[in-house]
Amino acid sequence: MTAESTVPSPGGQPRDLGFSPVSVMPPRRGAGAGFRFPARRPPARPASPVPLLAADAVAALLGTFAMAEVLRHPLLGALLVAASMLLRPQPSRPVPGILDELPVVCGRIAAAWLTVAALVAAHEPDLALSATTLVGGFLIQSAAACAGRGAVHWRRRAARLARPRAALVIGPAATAQRVAAAVLRHPRCGVRPVGVVTEQPDGSDGLPVLTTGEEVERALIQNGVRDVLAVHPSVRAEQGPLLRALAESGCTVWEIDADSPSFETRHQLAGFSCRRLHMGSRRRGSVGKRLLDVSVSGTLLLLAGPLLLVCAVVLRLTDGPGVVFRQERIGKDGKPFTLLKFRTHRPVDEHEAATRWSVANERRMSWFCRFLRRTSLDELLQLWNVFRCDMSLVGPRPERPYFVAKFSQTYPGYAARHRMQTGITGLAQIHGLRGDTSIEDRARFDNAYIDNWSLWQDICILLRTAAALMRPTGS
Repeated sequence: MTAESTVPSPGGQPRDLGFSPVSVMPPRRGAGAGFRFPARRPPARPASPVPLLAADAVAALLGTFAMAEVLRHPLLGALLVAASMLLRPQPSRPVPGILDELPVVCGRIAAAWLTVAALVAAHEPDLALSATTLVGGFLIQSAAACAGRGAVHWRRRAARLARPRAALVIGPAATAQRVAAAVLRHPRCGVRPVGVVTEQPDGSDGLPVLTTGEEVERALIQNGVRDVLAVHPSVRAEQGPLLRALAESGCTVWEIDADSPSFETRHQLAGFSCRRLHMGSRRRGSVGKRLLDVSVSGTLLLLAGPLLLVCAVVLRLTDGPGVVFRQERIGKDGKPFTLLKFRTHRPVDEHEAATRWSVANERRMSWFCRFLRRTSLDELLQLWNVFRCDMSLVGPRPERPYFVAKFSQTYPGYAARHRMQTGITGLAQIHGLRGDTSIEDRARFDNAYIDNWSLWQDICILLRTAAALMRPTGS
């Protein structure tokens, strides 16, 4: 599964992205201008679902009074409440008030009443609900639900106006100031920009411009910043380490489309389309991913133990001592680790091992080494790296420090691959990006994998990798 050679992508020119290729901290600006963010704060919790849940439950209870039969059969009332709670609205996006969700609320209540009426008519025809009962109960519950939910939304709007969340705006100075001014003109969105982070101030009026690490840190602490607004497409690539450091400190990072027509998204801010960027190192499902890694790697190590022993013995007999090859690779958050493989090629010295691409069909390889490469058996020892938590089964392939630094300066988005645990296989590998393939394409596939990660996607990639191993084509 290793990427052992590359073909430069067309038009790929080296460029200075302004930050260390393997660091997750922002760059130093000026002499001694480095900084550390404060210790991680708990992330801002989303609005509690309890108030809306209580409003729906109370409305369902009030709706049961329309059924005189409840006095004799309390089970009917319990059935209506259960149906109403199971069918309660679960909006896919934040809603500013009850009018925005009125059709959904009334539709779910109607579905609950019809469901209960059908079940009662099927099992107790004598208790079948009349049309008058259905309409009256629907109207009572709908009115109560709208009143309760409206009160909850009103209190939340009042809280946003009274206590808006402080935010930093990151991007080109002119664009950042324009977005900040627009957000300030609409306080109902609940966000209050307190500063603009940019590398090249343009002297325009507006919010304070922060250009050094100390200024960002000071604003973060003094204002209790909880949101970060990235207002230009270049911010994610050029300020990726800064965004990740802010996310690690407890901020929520949003990407705003400031200069392009709006498109459908779950969130809007002062009329701008925006989407949340998951820049932190922890995300939902990470425990499941680790459990999958430990269980699969541990099982495979036990099952493949005899095969590993045979490979080691044959390699020792055919290629001499030094069966295991150890090499420094860059893992999650730019941290180095020692990757294990069966040795299939002997570099001249340490410098060559760190800076030279080895080729799968190396002429100096013995027949058995070529067999290990062709079948990917040389990678089996990396299961121990997975078991030790150096790597994951699925993730961006780790590379040597020399090439990480080189590719991070040449290909936008390459350094961002290190925000997730590296892996034995990944989305890029199952799409044929192994061997002499584009590094730019690999970085794009790796970042797409991270942005859309799910545990099921990992399982699918593992199954496709297993299928690919049945028809080995070399690595």
